[in-house]
Amino acid sequence: MKKILIALMMAAAITAHAEPFVKGADVGWLAQMEATGYKFYNRQGKQEDLLQILKEDGINTIRLRTWVNPSSDRASGHNSKDETVAMAVRAQKMGMRVMINFHYSDSWADPQQQRKPAAWIGHDFPQLLKDVYSYTHEVMSALKQAGVTPEWVQVGNETPTGMIYPEGHTDNWPQLAQLINQGYDAIKAVSPTSKVVLHLDRGNDSQRFRTWFDNARANGAKYDVIGMSYYPYWLDGRPDYTASINDLAANMNDMATRYGKEVMVVEVGGEDTQPQNTYDMLVAVQRKVKAVPDHKGLGVIYWEPQGARSWSHYELSAWGADGRPTKAMEAFRAD
Repeated sequence: MKKILIALMMAAAITAHAEPFVKGADVGWLAQMEATGYKFYNRQGKQEDLLQILKEDGINTIRLRTWVNPSSDRASGHNSKDETVAMAVRAQKMGMRVMINFHYSDSWADPQQQRKPAAWIGHDFPQLLKDVYSYTHEVMSALKQAGVTPEWVQVGNETPTGMIYPEGHTDNWPQLAQLINQGYDAIKAVSPTSKVVLHLDRGNDSQRFRTWFDNARANGAKYDVIGMSYYPYWLDGRPDYTASINDLAANMNDMATRYGKEVMVVEVGGEDTQPQNTYDMLVAVQRKVKAVPDHKGLGVIYWEPQGARSWSHYELSAWGADGRPTKAMEAFRAD
């Protein structure tokens, strides 16, 4: 009887701990796509709201980027505070969970570019700290006022060499950590339950992650979740995902154990002309994330699955020329 009671208690504890596995889509281009007249169709060929189509394929989470003072450029603009809040409200009304991604730039921030917002140029470092806090607090407050509580919020996007250059470069980790912590503190001040994510690219590269997060720990950077991108297509030689998927798994397991943090693949994608291969990759990635010990693998988010090449010229969407999702998206229903 005692053994049965212990087993039941353990099962209850596991059930209480485990949140629904994140099956997500980053749809930062959606507002522009709709504004330019792009139409989305479900698998039966019926025109439908993109978020509904994604939901039908098992997507339960929407990731949105926010830029400080973006332009109106079709591919590299939009994603202002107001647009981000409006899309977050729309996603929540569809029953979706929400992740917000602060780039701390007026446009793309990634390993190739981490340009500070134009309005912050010329500010000394103490003022930059205030800029990060006040901007983050402003966006989070706007979300709260709109009734949205993001479950996750990223401080920076793909930051292997830091953010808000040059002050926040990894050449000066003490300053980078202070900038990160201003974002963290502003998020928690408005939304204490939101988990703060720090995000690097090349999720299969263990040394890259160990070096960065060892420095983050040594300099007191605060966060809750380790986020990673995984794009086999962009690795040297464009190898098939099977060549790196075990490295991704090993890195996630190492991150969870080494730092005691939850991990999430916050960006993933495969070539749109190879939907079966991308499907297979997505199934494999989800399985690897679910296998992270102690339920520390939170989920997988596809970056711009709806960003059809005919509109964006992006090679890694999961959308066909017919305006419908490809087979790749069925992976979120399959596993």
